[in-house]
Amino acid sequence: MRSINLPLWITIKFLFIIHLLSVNFVYAEAKQTVNIAYLTQEQKVPPPLSNLDAFIKDKGVLGSALAIDDNNTTGQFTGQQFVLKKFIVPLDGNVVDTFNKDIGDQYSYVVVNLPADALNKIADLPAAKQKLLFDVATIDDALRNEQCRNNVRHILPNRAMRADALAQYMMKKRWNKWFLVIGATEEDRLFADALRRAAKRFGMKIVEEKTWEHTYDARRTAQSDVAVFTQVDDYDVLVVADEQGQFGEYLEYRTWNARPVIGTQGLVATAWHRTHEQWGAVQIQNRFKDQAGRWMEEQDYAAYLAVRAIGEAATRTKSNDVNRLNEYMLSDAFALQGYKGNPLSFRSWDGQLRQPVLLAAPRSLVAVAPIEGFLHPKTELDTLGFDQPESTCKWSK
Repeated sequence: MRSINLPLWITIKFLFIIHLLSVNFVYAEAKQTVNIAYLTQEQKVPPPLSNLDAFIKDKGVLGSALAIDDNNTTGQFTGQQFVLKKFIVPLDGNVVDTFNKDIGDQYSYVVVNLPADALNKIADLPAAKQKLLFDVATIDDALRNEQCRNNVRHILPNRAMRADALAQYMMKKRWNKWFLVIGATEEDRLFADALRRAAKRFGMKIVEEKTWEHTYDARRTAQSDVAVFTQVDDYDVLVVADEQGQFGEYLEYRTWNARPVIGTQGLVATAWHRTHEQWGAVQIQNRFKDQAGRWMEEQDYAAYLAVRAIGEAATRTKSNDVNRLNEYMLSDAFALQGYKGNPLSFRSWDGQLRQPVLLAAPRSLVAVAPIEGFLHPKTELDTLGFDQPESTCKWSK
């Protein structure tokens, strides 16, 4: 039989294809699976405060789905497969029962989109002790301090981080005199506490403090209540704590004196905002919008980061072992891309994800905290929120 002499470039290309096929075959045979559960509960649709902002029932879950796609893109080259299973508890269901029955020993990593009380109930279950729970819903300072759990990682900036971000920008602008207006809910009081702490920390002076006790009717509020309510001693900025948005939107342009509004309305401190376009944010904003048909919300971003944190740790350690990934996530080597300029990482003393905080108006990004000039011996990100000496969390890595 006569041998066939192929051109050299064809021979090389043929051998390269054979190599790729053999590599893919090995990966297909030796895939390392990382199973992730997503746990949430249906929410009761609240009374509409405005026709402009429709209630979004699926905040969070679509962000986790986007992150799974990104994890698996990398996993094609590392021999890893990331699987996301969603558990959505009915409105009248029991999240503890669902966790024990359906998640149990099958999942080491659980993205939890639940309120603070439900999160702690889950974290304290015997079945959860050897798992990592990623909190993508709460902003409570207490969960990062006296109520902290060593198996929980908090993704969203807490109230203290948000208040500190606002205070840093106010200090830069030299708007040092604050008029603090507080809503009637417990969440409003908690944010007011964070604002008082930030004011003291950064040298702001609260010249007046009032609780909003007027009507929530927009017409009456706009016509009379705000102007009379805001006749106080001179101040630089009105700081509002109204997390439900019941009255805060009425304050702008209606105060007795012409003053900017910050806090939960006006200029807000947030993990994510649709106006953010820097550091590759446009790409992820567009990808999410193509998938979801809406803008990415804070909880979507938090769920995305939670799943990506698992993927980053698994990729770097080449492991799916929860203890090994946990150790890596709390180490100085861990760095997560968050599309906000600086790499993100977890604080080893309370499980909070340290990150820049966006300061945004409704249609523009104003600044990103930490503001330039605020220094820290380790990372400027720790100028936001509870630094290690301030923390009352008692667990350690």
